[in-house]
Amino acid sequence: MRRNTLILAWLLVLASVTFAADGKPAEHDMTASDGVKIHYYVMGKGTPVVLIHGYTGTAWGNWFSNGIAQALAKNHMVVALDCRNHGKSDKPVANGPGKAQDVVELMDLLKIQKAHIHGYSMGGGITGQLLAMIPDRFITASFGGSGIPEADPEMRAKVPPDKQGRDPQEDEASRTLRIHRAMDLGMSKEEAEKLAASPPAPRPAASPAAAAAARPGPQLDLTKLNIPMLAINGEFDRPNAKTTRMAREVKNFTNVVLPGKSHLTAIMAGYMPKEYPESLVKFINANDPKK
Repeated sequence: MRRNTLILAWLLVLASVTFAADGKPAEHDMTASDGVKIHYYVMGKGTPVVLIHGYTGTAWGNWFSNGIAQALAKNHMVVALDCRNHGKSDKPVANGPGKAQDVVELMDLLKIQKAHIHGYSMGGGITGQLLAMIPDRFITASFGGSGIPEADPEMRAKVPPDKQGRDPQEDEASRTLRIHRAMDLGMSKEEAEKLAASPPAPRPAASPAAAAAARPGPQLDLTKLNIPMLAINGEFDRPNAKTTRMAREVKNFTNVVLPGKSHLTAIMAGYMPKEYPESLVKFINANDPKK
């Protein structure tokens, strides 16, 4: 009886994926091994692409509102989760980060043996953790607003200086993100807009946690990972600091720098340049398994 129930549940997931190709993602929830509900979206058919959003963001905001998921879903099955403490997922830790293990459990639930993976900011840090945890399950790994920095202090000192400056639209984008995040945490739109009108407060206890999630440890040996990797960063988002190690150690590495863009304007709807989705789609299409 239990086996029949599991088969029926999986058939329902497959039916949702087929329906999602119509242009609207299917939405589901899973319960992680520690009891936390994780919300996720599935769209399209084909080789899986797993998308992991940034800190204080959501799957919808990072991937669907700007068209990235839809562009990928033309030839792939896109799976995008709301990390724990974000979006429609449970929030057991106030302002807490996401968790790499949730991605592993979601891939297991959907019977995804191998996938392309792409993460933005915190999601890039989680991607780095996953490469250390389950490297054999990824076809490619790509990073947005992130990368894998030098672990050695001497090598870090040799990184070429990054261009100084800031996209003038970054503050406006930051205010929009703060409004969305406040509403995500239960505020009304009026309360969120009032909060966003004041200068942003520094992120206290949450910041170290988020930074830890976005920082792959030195146990990640890039020279042993035989998969293509991509990094997409804004010109004013310290691309050299994030990618110099990757350029040196990754056998097949593509580096994309978006002129004039900062951390948020590189990806947020209304600010994101077409080069972001175009570069990502081209990279993933080029590295799909041969049929």
